[in-house]
Amino acid sequence: MSGINDFIANEVKSNDVVLFMKGTPQFPQCGFSGQVVQMLDYIGVDYKGINVLADADLRQGIKDYSNWPTIPQLYIKGEFIGGCDIVREMFQAGELQSHFEDHGIAVKGAA
Repeated sequence: MSGINDFIANEVKSNDVVLFMKGTPQFPQCGFSGQVVQMLDYIGVDYKGINVLADADLRQGIKDYSNWPTIPQLYIKGEFIGGCDIVREMFQAGELQSHFEDHGIAVKGAA
């Protein structure tokens, strides 16, 4: 199981923005993953989507890693932000956009 943990830790540390999701950014395979993709695309931030459906160990491993029971999970600069509900609340409040900017991550449609 440590192999999966190492994989997750490496992805989270080596990419500014990582979304562990069901499906891919082009083809989300659950509504919640799709919503987060839409928000990230709207903000215009570069991120890496990782499909947890491709690997059962990864699907369980990410839940253990974050101690969070659901997917999607968004990480910014190595920090676990949350799942769909938290990301949506931050997005609607304008906090998600400023969180990216505070961490030096370029956003396209900074309002």
